[in-house]
Parts: sequence; C-alpha cells; structure tokens
Amino acid sequence: MKAILTIGLLILSNTFMTLAWYGHLKFAEWKWFNKLGLISIILISWGIALFEYCFQVPANKIGFDGNGGPFSLVQLKVIQEVITLVIFMLFSLIAFKTETFRLNHLIGSVFLVLAVYFFFKK
Repeated sequence: MKAILTIGLLILSNTFMTLAWYGHLKFAEWKWFNKLGLISIILISWGIALFEYCFQVPANKIGFDGNGGPFSLVQLKVIQEVITLVIFMLFSLIAFKTETFRLNHLIGSVFLVLAVYFFFKK
C-alpha cells in the first residue's frame, strides 16, 4: 500500500511541478497573463510549486525504506524521474499541439524502462 501511495503522491507532485515550470509557456496565450512581468510569473510558479512540495515531501517520507517504506533513496529518485518524464510528455502532447511523439522518444522511453529495471534488480 505504501508503494502505491508513494507513486500516487509522486504523480500529483510532478503534475504540479510541470505546471510550475512549463505552464506559463501555455498560459501566455491568455491576454491578462501575457501582460505580467517576469517577477509575477516567477511568483505564480512558486505558488504552484508549493503544492508540488506538499506531495513530494510526504511521498519521499512514506516511500523511503529508512522510514519503513518500500523504496531505497536511489529507487525513489529513479521513480520520480520516470514519472517526471511521463508527465512532461503527456503535458507537452496535450497542452502544446505542435509537439509530436517520435520514434526516438519511444526508444528513449524503452531505455528508461530498462533503467528502472536495473535500478530495482537485486
């Protein structure tokens, strides 16, 4: 159960982080948002990133084997990175219609799955 909770929290966390880091590029299409200065956009992104931390910190605390969770520190990081890339790919395909998923992306994804396999191999 801790593994599922950890992964769920990491998915939520990375969704907010992707919005914080890249959302402003899409939100620039809104007239009122496009008039904001860089400092305002940074503050909005920090506000969104706060929610990322609200999910990331508990995910790491619950998932870390040093706290009774199922994952080592390295495994937590690898899971987080794979989730980050998956969330980013989905975001870019949904929010930015000009982005496409190509063969090299598929090959890279296969290598990521292999990386996860090797990080979890005993």
